[in-house]
Amino acid sequence: MIEHLAGGLLALDVGLSASSFGFDKDRSFYPVILIVVASYYVLAAAIAGSNIAFSSELAVFLVFLGVAVIGSKRRPLLVAAGLIAQGIYEIFHSHIVDNPGVPIWSQGFRLSFDFTAGTYLIGLFAWRRRRKSANVA
Repeated sequence: MIEHLAGGLLALDVGLSASSFGFDKDRSFYPVILIVVASYYVLAAAIAGSNIAFSSELAVFLVFLGVAVIGSKRRPLLVAAGLIAQGIYEIFHSHIVDNPGVPIWSQGFRLSFDFTAGTYLIGLFAWRRRRKSANVA
């Protein structure tokens, strides 16, 4: 349970800090978050020395990398959807890939981080759009 709380609070802290300090002014900030989050399973497989898990995790990582790249160039909401999709993937990960390098707490932490980060990003886009339209009027 603590891993869920830690993941959610950390994602909220990252989002609020990035917004407060202006780190997310660059369109690449949240896509990089998605890329980093998606890369952790590849790292876990490498640490465990599992070639099969590494190959499987790398294939999934490449999908999320593509989502991050397309989202950064054309559709920023795709990045938020990618983060939420990464969270959904967390639910099924252990049934899809046998990765011996994944810590027991990882699923709960990552699931909460991904959902919170994706939801924060959707809320941030909506807030910025409302603010921008209010300034135009």
